[in-house]
Amino acid sequence: MSDKKKRVAHPRASSSTQDNRGAHPCEHAPRSTPASHASRIIGPNPKGQLRIVSLAVKHFLESLESLDPKSPLLVGLSGGADSLALTLGVIDWATRTGRQVHTLTIDHGLRPESAQEAEKVAALARELGALADIEKVEIGSAGGPEGAAREKRREALARRAQELGAPVLLGHTLNDQAETVLLRLARGSGAHSLRAIRSKVVDSQGVHWLRPLLGVRRETTEGACEQAGLEWVKDLTNEPQGPWRAADGGPLRRSAVRAHALPSLAQALGVDPIPALARSAELAARDDEALASWAKSAWHTAKREALFPDGSRAPALDILPMMELPMAIRTRIIRRFCLEGGARAGALSSRLIDEVDALLCQWHGQKGVDLAGVRVRRGRDIAARPVLIVENTH
Repeated sequence: MSDKKKRVAHPRASSSTQDNRGAHPCEHAPRSTPASHASRIIGPNPKGQLRIVSLAVKHFLESLESLDPKSPLLVGLSGGADSLALTLGVIDWATRTGRQVHTLTIDHGLRPESAQEAEKVAALARELGALADIEKVEIGSAGGPEGAAREKRREALARRAQELGAPVLLGHTLNDQAETVLLRLARGSGAHSLRAIRSKVVDSQGVHWLRPLLGVRRETTEGACEQAGLEWVKDLTNEPQGPWRAADGGPLRRSAVRAHALPSLAQALGVDPIPALARSAELAARDDEALASWAKSAWHTAKREALFPDGSRAPALDILPMMELPMAIRTRIIRRFCLEGGARAGALSSRLIDEVDALLCQWHGQKGVDLAGVRVRRGRDIAARPVLIVENTH
């Protein structure tokens, strides 16, 4: 949440120039339910930035085959321009399709005024037509303040989504995507990581996380809020000189990328890097999906239960077929094998994965690779075929 509070204004009717992006969902559409305040703001034929946001929400939600036509929708509403523009568009679409919208605003409790700020954001959401809730959380220190706050928000939203039987909608934009790609490039990430923020994700608990505005610029969400007369919360933690700092005392990395790296790239290259970086994420996603599909198929060939000379049985990877695969496929299979064997995801750095891969393709008597609680080593089954096995070291 913000470290500086702006007055949250009452919405007013919008006016702007026409945006030529095709027919709007409201044009000639009959209403089956009373209009929400959000729908009155957007109107039957919105223009400008409001039109862009409204159409982005409509096209995204109507493309979801898995979306239950009777389920409510849950929006994570911080009060910033991105989540506020999303909330406006989602309430309008839900009003016209007969759905209920809930919002959840997280009070991190980091400032004396945070509770009052959260109440104002929730009150605005109710005025727009949502059922708005607030949840106060306590932020720990693990992972730094930014990471700890993000984790608490995610936990709270997941709980509320499960209670409601609703998907979670988040206000990430094209700018967020570009920032994420640049941060991961700096860490030397591969295709799986460079695909960055996904527009649709189902987590291990079955919660659907949706990002309808991932193709929309931050300037557009701010413009839509201005056009609608909605004043958003300014979050000083997003500024390089904000109160939260990185472990080395410098600005938070994402804040620095937003304020310095991207503008410097634009100046040096003479072009706006944000669409190109987002395009790189899209291309990486395509490559990652193809590689993941190949790895899934190869997994069923390489993975088996091996019988060993002492009569024991254990899951194993058959080394000979693994050696015939490209490294990009082998490392995906190795990662899955280690995770199923009990390794922690956080312990599987690219360096350690490469060391495990060397047990397959560059074998010269290594004893194995330790992965924080498990050990991966090479062995032979009862037929003397070379295999890779995972042992618990606890």
